[in-house]
Amino acid sequence: MCSSDSLQLHNVFVYGSFQDPDVINVMLDRTPEIVSATLPGFQRFRLKGRLYPCIVPSEKGEVHGKVLMGVTSDELENLDAVEGNEYERVTVGIVREDNSEKMAVKTYMWINKADPDMFGEWNFEV
Repeated sequence: MCSSDSLQLHNVFVYGSFQDPDVINVMLDRTPEIVSATLPGFQRFRLKGRLYPCIVPSEKGEVHGKVLMGVTSDELENLDAVEGNEYERVTVGIVREDNSEKMAVKTYMWINKADPDMFGEWNFEV
């Protein structure tokens, strides 16, 4: 018998390599519905010596990314493990780009907001 918690689905805002459906398919062993979205109040940075970006709160910032819809609790735990202990999973408000709907979603915020390795804007295409 499944507990109701294991049946709970989560929507997760991603802003780095997890925007790529192929990467997500490897991570979750499936490709969930993915919608484009904007996260206001944050800024995305590159990290020296790393291939992935981070986000931190920023009053005037906004981050464009994707929302993975209907992620299971087990899949969320997999994402937690991959993100590691330098990120904190938080609930944030995003705006869907297809219909301007506001949604509360999970995302991964960089814990060290004063990290000297943060620099410049990260670009998914690069």
